Amino acid sequence: MKPTDFLSKDDIQRFTERSDFAGAWLVLSNWLIIAAVFTTVALWTNPITLLFAILLLGGRQLGLAILMHEAGHKTLFRSQGMNQWIGQWLCAYPVMGDCDRYGASHRVHHRTAGTENDPDLPNYQSYPVSKQRFIRKLKRDLSGQTGVKLLAGLVTGGGRSIMMREGEKTSVTQGLIANLVLFGVLLAVGQPALYLLWLVAYVIAYPLLARIRQVAEHGAVPNLFDADPRRNTRTTLPRWYERGFLCPNYVNYHLEHHLLASVPCYRLPELHRHLKAKGFYEDYPDALANGYWDVIRRAVPELGPISALQ
Repeated sequence: MKPTDFLSKDDIQRFTERSDFAGAWLVLSNWLIIAAVFTTVALWTNPITLLFAILLLGGRQLGLAILMHEAGHKTLFRSQGMNQWIGQWLCAYPVMGDCDRYGASHRVHHRTAGTENDPDLPNYQSYPVSKQRFIRKLKRDLSGQTGVKLLAGLVTGGGRSIMMREGEKTSVTQGLIANLVLFGVLLAVGQPALYLLWLVAYVIAYPLLARIRQVAEHGAVPNLFDADPRRNTRTTLPRWYERGFLCPNYVNYHLEHHLLASVPCYRLPELHRHLKAKGFYEDYPDALANGYWDVIRRAVPELGPISALQ
């Protein structure tokens, strides 16, 4: 199966077209949401707003990491200078990532997906898992153990950021500078304590959401070692309330991304509709998931039918 089996040359040219405006809007909209979360908590500080702030900030941290991923693919902007500068300073560094290092190794994942040489296999090869094992994973995330361990590793120089692999060094100095700028902005508006929400989200919500994202993309698929992406990758069609934190910036269209990685994320929904009309998903029911509860049910069969979770 090749992209050209379902896409003409004109289709490929249309879907792979990059836009500086679309890329800039994605970056700006993510930071506007972050600003709105901070503003809401500053105006109405209570346990409910704090809880939602941590969850939403974790989702936006994942969103920035997704934009780092796009800039690493050189697809976020038409201008490579914008991919490099904006991708690093406004997307990667605030979440302690690095576009260049992440992009280089991530492209290896794309070349080797469907084989035993895929370097990302440890993230999802063990699925499906037992309910007890999944609960242990959730407890580590929700208690902050996962995030604190990763953050401590960054500080000591022997660790990695959440989206990067073992052995991949990130730009800690630049990451600290970006976070100091964020703290400085909050200080300038008289709300320095709000930065604690960013840290709490980074060590609790972000690792949890990143884990669910990994499971959704390649966990408990029909065959991790099949060359056809419809067998080793999954697209998740989210419910409206899942979009804000589980799949920012169209990251749920992962099968389409693996079919043609040069398509910018803001064109993936259109590509999905095109492929659906062409019959791309027919006879591959496991290639699509109906929301993230469906993903979890597949990853943890002991939880039972999807209806029991809703």
